[in-house]
Amino acid sequence: MTKLKDITGKALSGEWGTDDETGVGIPVLRTTNFTNEGIVNYENVVTRIITKKDISEKYLQSGDIIIEKSGGSDKQPVGRVIYFDGPENTYLFNNFTGLLRVRDKNEWFPRYVFYSLFANYKKGGTRPFENKTTGLHNLKTDDYVSRYEITEIPLNKQVAICAQLDQILKVINLRRKEISNLDDLIKARFVEMFGDNQEVHKLSDIAAITGGLTKNSRRDKLELRKPYLRVANVFFASIDTTEILDIGLTKEEYEKTLLRNGDLLFVEGNGSPDQIGRVAIWNGEIEDCVHQNHLIKARFDLKRMNPVFAMYYFISERGRNQIKKRAVSTSGLYTLSVSKIADFEIPNPPMELQQQFAAFVAAIDKSKATVQKALDETQLLFDSLMQQYFG
Repeated sequence: MTKLKDITGKALSGEWGTDDETGVGIPVLRTTNFTNEGIVNYENVVTRIITKKDISEKYLQSGDIIIEKSGGSDKQPVGRVIYFDGPENTYLFNNFTGLLRVRDKNEWFPRYVFYSLFANYKKGGTRPFENKTTGLHNLKTDDYVSRYEITEIPLNKQVAICAQLDQILKVINLRRKEISNLDDLIKARFVEMFGDNQEVHKLSDIAAITGGLTKNSRRDKLELRKPYLRVANVFFASIDTTEILDIGLTKEEYEKTLLRNGDLLFVEGNGSPDQIGRVAIWNGEIEDCVHQNHLIKARFDLKRMNPVFAMYYFISERGRNQIKKRAVSTSGLYTLSVSKIADFEIPNPPMELQQQFAAFVAAIDKSKATVQKALDETQLLFDSLMQQYFG
């Protein structure tokens, strides 16, 4: 085993500089450019004016590893790493990140060092090196770099391991892209079938709109307990029931908040503009499930509105613009309400067209399920190899 510090030296601190008001500054990678897959996201790269002179060694080179020094949350620890393989001598990195650069590439393959750090982060290896100050999670970077150890193997084996992992990762990314393309196909079909110029109705005219249960201490004393769907379970067009809690409630509350097949759920509170109003359909996979107050339920007259059409309307650009316009911002958190959701406007095209669209979505969902199964199997293989090689 070899200490990371002996491979890369101390992590170099990043530069932030000042606002670039002329557009001639240097592009600087931030933690917002990190992904959980260790890949650089080049969208929204800022440019900054850097006046410090001795920064030549800080321009990113192919094979550099950037480590997150500040950020994260209780659910996502600080210490993510990304591998840089972009154009050399073009990008810098900001002061919330650090640079790890392999000194001797005849002994250590940079991609192998990255994969070791990536695997360690995934299994929670950075948590013991966290500091929390005023809500921020900071990595004790020098301590981490000094103490973390990497398994030493011959260079040719390092290269072979990385080639294998890279190939599997390529397949994973291709399958993710395939799922994304299928999602885009549904959205395109929606626009093709329904367009923008249709008569609209208030959502409350064709659906019953109700709120959910507020979590409080008195519920712990109630004998009646039911599965409890929360905001964390609801995404765009999907619901994840992997982690379902239960809640105490009265019989009257149970009858009001019980979910039925076809109920459309809106995420009501505490979100960013891009996340507020996430919408998905309950498919009844858990019996007797109720929902929290930050999920607003729309129950349609199924003779007048197909929930699949309604869901994709509120995912469409037109629907999303309406949601963002009506959301209220308080201290940076965006919220909706039962009354605002009830006032949403929605087209009500002929039921025959709605049913045709729902059938198209069902066919695409079958294809997505096949691709997702293959993706899950490939991801399992990748994870098992990471465990085998990096413990």
